[in-house]
Amino acid sequence: MLGFDEKQYKDGLLTPYIGNTYSGSMMTGLSSILDVSKPGDHILAVSFGSGAGSDAFDITVTDRIEDMDRNRAPTIKKMLENVRWVDYAIYAKFKKKIIVGDGIE
Repeated sequence: MLGFDEKQYKDGLLTPYIGNTYSGSMMTGLSSILDVSKPGDHILAVSFGSGAGSDAFDITVTDRIEDMDRNRAPTIKKMLENVRWVDYAIYAKFKKKIIVGDGIE
């Protein structure tokens, strides 16, 4: 509806891959976009919903991004290649939300 094509937003749309991180979604998406940004790129980063309010940032990438050593840390996409998915039962066990076995230690 706003006239953007998929190429313009796909790098920042991570929810289909990692789920809804709520207030972290916009910053995680922005990190992914900055991994591939070039000087002169314009970025519109918007968050809204889940009771967190709404924010929007209009960012223009400067030439200084070329001075950054982007190999010092893995990109968001590289980190997503090495994900170990954990189901809710495993999560609940480690968060001590459920007791596994007879509960006697």
